[in-house]
Amino acid sequence: MTRSDLVEALAARFEQLTHRDAESAVKAILDAMNDALVRGRRIEIRGFGSFSINRRPPRMGRNPRSGESVAIPEKRVPHFKPGKALREAVDESAPSEDPD
Repeated sequence: MTRSDLVEALAARFEQLTHRDAESAVKAILDAMNDALVRGRRIEIRGFGSFSINRRPPRMGRNPRSGESVAIPEKRVPHFKPGKALREAVDESAPSEDPD
């Protein structure tokens, strides 16, 4: 699902919202989430999951082409942990594999 798909779904579900209002709502929510993560805050949406920032320490890597060692600086990366309800819903909807 893309951002425009989300806007379409929101506008279709709530007929009192115009397409422009749904687009503004999605943009406001995503901007608020972005701002919170940039400030290092945690986002928790009950039944869906939580977003947090993980720290990756600096390390030595290797350039695969030349084999030369390269210093990789510390990074802060976003991390998503699905909630129990989402994990269970995804697990139940997964197609079962038939052993042949």
